[in-house]
Amino acid sequence: MEPDIFLLVIFAAVLHAVWNGMVKSYKDKVISVSAIVFGHLPIALIVMLFLPLPTLESVPYIILSAIIHQGYQYNLISAYKAGDLTKVYPIARGTGPIVTSIISIFFLGILITKFQTLSIILICFGIIILGLFNEELLKNNKAVIYSLITGFFIGLYSLADGYGARISQSPLSFLGWSFILNAMIFPFVLKYMGYSNVFSQVIKKAKLIFWVGGSISYIVYGIVVWSFTKAPIPLVSALRESSIVFSILIGFFFLKERITFIKVISILTIFVGVVFLKLF
Repeated sequence: MEPDIFLLVIFAAVLHAVWNGMVKSYKDKVISVSAIVFGHLPIALIVMLFLPLPTLESVPYIILSAIIHQGYQYNLISAYKAGDLTKVYPIARGTGPIVTSIISIFFLGILITKFQTLSIILICFGIIILGLFNEELLKNNKAVIYSLITGFFIGLYSLADGYGARISQSPLSFLGWSFILNAMIFPFVLKYMGYSNVFSQVIKKAKLIFWVGGSISYIVYGIVVWSFTKAPIPLVSALRESSIVFSILIGFFFLKERITFIKVISILTIFVGVVFLKLF
């Protein structure tokens, strides 16, 4: 991976931890997750107005991405309802790059080296152990299942967005149209889950997450999707999940969370994986 791409993805990981911290600190996770989804719209509309349209060939990927995101968002909210965010989130985020890598290697013919594979495994393992070493979560089968399914959808939308952005000739425009379609479909998913008037609640109760968190999230994923067009998707997907390290640090310094032995092991394992990814 080229140094500039590597550093950009690490920067995106830091920003990812920032908006995730905003979601984490908000009690109602339905509102906070929805604020991020709807908060993509302001920048997406600006992008739609000023950047060229994505190619016609990328339209199916835009539609596919928006549909996959519904599965991701549905299962993410369901996981949060079944278990605590700090416990289900690592399993979901750690599973995503594994799914991306398996599909890329065995079904799409992507070639990555043994050291790159080891790097992905180390990063994912370092993330997942944060959830696996929690007896309360492991006894909660529903939370674990929803977390794993969420990770599966993360892997799928990473691939859809990566390949769609490559043929769109404008990754940011591709992402903008995908996010707009996603935000248009999402209220129906919320309605199916029994939530109504969520957008009005977001505007009333979660303006900061909507405007700041949503904008940061758009920038983060814009960097990631652009990186998908420049480097192998499994490598970028794994590297961006190093954000969990910065999430732990934000939790310690700003949310008064403890740094446990497992968190230290997680940080060290992810760090080794990131170093391997850069060196090899």
